[in-house]
Amino acid sequence: MSKAESKKQQMAAGAALAAKRGEKPESSLRGASKEMATSMSEKELREMASAKRKDLPTRSSADDKADDKKD
Repeated sequence: MSKAESKKQQMAAGAALAAKRGEKPESSLRGASKEMATSMSEKELREMASAKRKDLPTRSSADDKADDKKD
């Protein structure tokens, strides 16, 4: 896995990482962060969460496409 592609992805990775480390209960996770916590290693989450938010778009184009399908 590589760096996060959007701010939302970076934030979800950070929440999942906190849960993996025991800093936050896993029951508090929802959506993407819950899925990330179960499917990714701590190293992968750390890499994704370490992306600088300043340089990221709020949402990636992949996020936008997924939302378009829901409508």
